Amino acid sequence: MKLFLDTANLDDIAALAPTGFVDGVTTNPSLIAKSGRDMTATIAEICAMVDGPVSAEVTATDAETMLAEGRKLAAIADNVCVKVPLTPAGLSTCKALADNGTMVNVTLCFSPAQAMLAAKAGARFISPFIGRLDDLGRDGMGLIEDIVTIYANYDFPTEVLVASVRGVQHVVDAALVGADVATVPPAVIHAMYKHPMTDAGLEAFLKDWKDTGQSIL
Repeated sequence: MKLFLDTANLDDIAALAPTGFVDGVTTNPSLIAKSGRDMTATIAEICAMVDGPVSAEVTATDAETMLAEGRKLAAIADNVCVKVPLTPAGLSTCKALADNGTMVNVTLCFSPAQAMLAAKAGARFISPFIGRLDDLGRDGMGLIEDIVTIYANYDFPTEVLVASVRGVQHVVDAALVGADVATVPPAVIHAMYKHPMTDAGLEAFLKDWKDTGQSIL
């Protein structure tokens, strides 16, 4: 399963990009606003830092303006993936951009029916928001499982990109049900390293080695 970083923070991306864990980046207007930087410049810098897709989201709600914004975003770099909302205007924009060879990430998906429409519109990625469903007492991971099954039934090439990830278990569960991608905040990547038995084992190894009085170098 691929891991995308869900951030517009250049320092976080620079720190994690060399690890080999980062297969792409997702941004949205809220993350760009939080960074306090110019959107176009930020997207361009991120695209230069990672080889994989970088999702950049339109802000218009009508199809004509959305398409114009999508084309402008796609022109920033070859690895820009234009993100559009799962609305009638968003899906028509997805179709137009995809027909022209532009990667499209359809976001704010909350049902299998929506996911089917996005796939038929040519989406490269569908982004179901599992954390927001879990917050409402719904089965967010069940949605991922349903979409994975539907796409496999009909050989849709659209990749299932698990979004609104709250923690490590979401990442593990997404991998278990066969999701293609999970987009996660940097904090979740760092949490994936952690296990108390790893820390305890390392502490014991280091103590035993110190007691030998030896040095490898």
